[in-house]
Amino acid sequence: MAKPNVQKDIVLVRPRVTEKSAIISSNSNIHVFEVTKDATKHSISRSIKQVFDITPEKVRIVPIPKKAVFVRGKKGVKGGGKKAYVYLKKGDTIKLGS
Repeated sequence: MAKPNVQKDIVLVRPRVTEKSAIISSNSNIHVFEVTKDATKHSISRSIKQVFDITPEKVRIVPIPKKAVFVRGKKGVKGGGKKAYVYLKKGDTIKLGS
């Protein structure tokens, strides 16, 4: 069962900090976020506007597949989800962290 979202309008879970996302964001004006499973492009765009006061140029959503894992002699499943690539205009930036 999914955790209830504290703020119904905010669908961003966290920024996705990986090697690939760092390369993408440094070379171009694209940021990667993990989003809730019921998120849509419009809801992600609204959420970015509310949180960062920036209107994204384009949003692409990519599903994260579930993966079978084997840990300490037991089989399990790593849950999937969704990630969103948020394309910004040339002058816009998003400050992450402190």
